[in-house]
Amino acid sequence: MLMTVAAAVPALSRLASPAPQTSFPSHHLQTHPPQSLKSAAVDIRTHIANLDRLLKPAPSPPPPFPAEDNAEVLPNAAAASPAISAAGKLFNALNISNLFLSLHAEDKKKSPRSLAHLHRLLSGSPRQSPRSSIASRWLLLHGADNWTGLLDPLDEHLRRELVHYGDFVQSAYTAFHSNTLSSPANFALSDRSYRVTRSLFATSPVDIPSWLKTSIPPWMTRPTSWIGFVAVCDNAREISRMGRRDIVISLRGTATALEWAENFRSGLHVIPADSSSAAVAAPKVSSGFWSLYKTASPETPSLSSAVVDEVRRLVEIYKGEELSITVTGHSLGAALAQLVADELSAEIEDSPPIAVVSFGGPRVGNRAFAERVEKKGVKVLRVVNAQDVVPRVPGVLPRVRDGGYAHVGVELRVDNRVSPYLKPDTDLASAHDLEAYLHLVDGFMGTGCPFRANAKRSLSRLLKQQRPNLKEISVSRPRPGDLQAVGSSGRVSGVHQGYLASPSG
Repeated sequence: MLMTVAAAVPALSRLASPAPQTSFPSHHLQTHPPQSLKSAAVDIRTHIANLDRLLKPAPSPPPPFPAEDNAEVLPNAAAASPAISAAGKLFNALNISNLFLSLHAEDKKKSPRSLAHLHRLLSGSPRQSPRSSIASRWLLLHGADNWTGLLDPLDEHLRRELVHYGDFVQSAYTAFHSNTLSSPANFALSDRSYRVTRSLFATSPVDIPSWLKTSIPPWMTRPTSWIGFVAVCDNAREISRMGRRDIVISLRGTATALEWAENFRSGLHVIPADSSSAAVAAPKVSSGFWSLYKTASPETPSLSSAVVDEVRRLVEIYKGEELSITVTGHSLGAALAQLVADELSAEIEDSPPIAVVSFGGPRVGNRAFAERVEKKGVKVLRVVNAQDVVPRVPGVLPRVRDGGYAHVGVELRVDNRVSPYLKPDTDLASAHDLEAYLHLVDGFMGTGCPFRANAKRSLSRLLKQQRPNLKEISVSRPRPGDLQAVGSSGRVSGVHQGYLASPSG
C-alpha cells in the first residue's frame, strides 16, 4: 500500500559487570590446557562458522515475502518458471518495501551485543509466547471494552493475539507471491489449528494503457487477483484455550499495478445506507477501496459477496457454538478489513462479536463512516508505527483532510526507534513493512518502556527483507575476541554467559 523499549538490558548489565574468574591456576592454563577449553575452542570455531554461513549475503536476491517459518510451500510453486522469476523481480520493484533504497547505508549505530540471545533470534526457530488459556477473558481481548486498560502497558495475552493475527496476513502474502499466476490452492497457515475454507479475490475495473500491459508481466495487470482467505479454527484444544471458535478473514496489502492505481483514487464515494444507519451525514469511503471491494468479474464474485456468503455459511454450520469473527489485514488489506467488518455486522443475522486487527492501515472514509462502524458494535484496533506515513493518508494534504477523512477505532502506537535491532532512522519502506510491525508489537511493553528483553520473535525474516535497516551488529559476523573460552564453572568472561548453541542455519 502507499500501501504493505532499550532492549537487551541483561546484555548491557553483562557489559558493565566484571568478568567472572575461572577456577584454574594461571600456570596450569599456560602449560596444560584443560580438556574443557580444548573442546570449547572447537565449539567456538564451529559457532563462528555457522554464524558466518547464516549471515553471509545470499547468492541471489530473496523473494520479497519468504515462506513462513513453519509453512509448506505449494508444490506447484516449488519449481517456478523463468517467467515467474522475472515477475517476482518486478513485484519487488512495485512493493513498497523496495521502493526506497536505504537512506543510511553507512549508519554505524550498533545494537546491544548479546550474541547468545541474538543468534537464537536469527536462527528462525519459532519460539512463541506460551499459549495460556484466555477463555475467561476472550471478549475483552477481542475488544468488548475497546481494549481499555490492555494497550498501555500492553497485556501479554493481547500481544500474543496481535502477533498471531499478523501472521495470518503474512500467510496471505506468502501464498499470493508463491503463485501469482493463479489462485493458491493448498497452502499452510502459520497456525495449523485453523483451516482455510475459501479463497478471496479483488477485482479492479481500472483500464491501464496498452503500452504498460506489454511492458510488465501479465499478472501485474490482471483485473482480478487473489487477495486473501477465510479460515476457521478447527482444533478442539485451541477452541477450548480461546473460549470460542474463531473465524478469520485475512487480507494482504497492495501487490499489483491495478491495486496501486486504486490506492490513488482518494475521492470520497457515498456508500449505501443500511438498516442500522441513522447518521445525519452520509457515510463515505475512498473510491478506490470501494471499487476493489465491490467489483465482480465474469469468473469470480466480488470480495464483498464472497466474504458475506462464506461467513454466513460458517455461522450457520457452527450455530449454537460460541463464535467470534476477526478481520485482519495490512496496508490495503487493513482498509478493506474495515469495509468487510462494516458489511458483516449488517448482513449476518445475530452476528458473533466482530473485531478488526489491522497493521499500517490508511484512513478509509469520513467521520460519518467511522461513527457508523462504531455504532454497530464493530471493534477496530489499529496498530500504527509512529514512523510509518501510510496511516496518515489520505488526509496529509489539506484539501483531502478537509474533505472529512477520519480513522476508526482504537490505536496501538509502536515505534521502530525503540527497537534494539532496527535503525532509529530507518527508511520509509521498513517503517511500513509488516514483519517490522510484528517485531515491534512483540517487543512493545508500554509507552516510555524499554523493548521487551525476552521478546521471542525470530529476526530471520527481518534479516532477509530489511537487512540495510538493521543495526550493524545485528547483521555482522562475530569477531573471535567476542567469544571467550568456557571455564570449568560453565561461565565465560565475555559479554554473554554459558555455552552458545550453534545456530540452525
